[in-house]
Amino acid sequence: MNRKTTYAAATAVAPTIERHFAQQQTEARLRGEGNVAPAPSVEVVEALIDVAFWASLRKEEGQSPKISLAFLPPDQAGRPLLFAQRLPLSSHTLTKLAPGVERAGIHLGVWHENGELYLWGTTREILSLCFVLDVSEPGLLVVKHRRSSGFGKFANVAVLKGDVVKIIDERSDSLPDCPEVLTSLLGFTTPSSWNASVNVLVQLAVSMRAHGNGGTLLVVPAGSDKWQESIVQPMQYAISPAFSSLAELMRQDKEDRSHSLWQGALRREIDGVAGLTAVDGATVINDQHEVLAFGAKILRSDGNEQVEQIVVTEPVEGNEAIIIHPVYNGGTRHLSAAQFVHDQRDATALVASQDGRFTIFSWSPCEMMVHAHRVDTLLL
Repeated sequence: MNRKTTYAAATAVAPTIERHFAQQQTEARLRGEGNVAPAPSVEVVEALIDVAFWASLRKEEGQSPKISLAFLPPDQAGRPLLFAQRLPLSSHTLTKLAPGVERAGIHLGVWHENGELYLWGTTREILSLCFVLDVSEPGLLVVKHRRSSGFGKFANVAVLKGDVVKIIDERSDSLPDCPEVLTSLLGFTTPSSWNASVNVLVQLAVSMRAHGNGGTLLVVPAGSDKWQESIVQPMQYAISPAFSSLAELMRQDKEDRSHSLWQGALRREIDGVAGLTAVDGATVINDQHEVLAFGAKILRSDGNEQVEQIVVTEPVEGNEAIIIHPVYNGGTRHLSAAQFVHDQRDATALVASQDGRFTIFSWSPCEMMVHAHRVDTLLL
């Protein structure tokens, strides 16, 4: 593959990404999964990242491109739209095509022949563990792959922003006190966590981040009103009886969850609940996915001390935990969420910032303090 790479980060990260896909696909085949996409070589990974990076810095009619590239041959894609002639894989071609393929779920297909990469068309259906490269914004690239179940958030492998490269550390889910939602985000390569059921909190996190207004979602135990001790009373937007449409969908038989009608209904309910988080204050749901309130104002409950320190981590390789005062972790949303979890230690708080930052707050019995998990890189 005689392509000169000029984006240094592509050369640096390509071997790591190649090893990831080779390992995951080997393990998938050992589990008996035969319908798995081909693994990309170092040269393919490097070339795709390089051309996508330079395309991300170009504009077409004043708009920056948003593109998703999928590495697989057309005969392994589902219902592909095929170009009559192969198109060269270049930043110019990607920029020209971008306006027509920027909608979510559309992938530009890339394959190779005689050492040359080319674009063969588009598809919405790709194989398990297919190498996907998203151009999210100028200079921001995300390497990911589809989960085995084929539904829900793709698994992120690496995030590149200019010369900064973050490799997702999947071992983070084995750490003590790792909350369930983070375990699911990191556990995409283990089918049991996603094939059996869809993790609603992950989908809510993605939708919360997507609406761009920022917001807080508090997850409290079902059957307990103790969480109300940490909420200003009376609540202006309390819901009675609890809104249970999302919960009812999740109680349906697992066989129904593969049907497009059920998946479409789930997306609508997810977006409806996530939309409530845009209202000033916190949205409250229980761990059975019933909506209890929105626009709720958090306060420090009687008899509890003000939260003075939290531990902060990010599930990327090379990250080290730091202990800081919560005021240094974000604005009022982050501070109030940390206080809520400090007081209600069986609860979890999900906080989205307007700038795209996303944090999961949970109580850590090991550290005996609130643990803030930065998960921006997992939700792109």
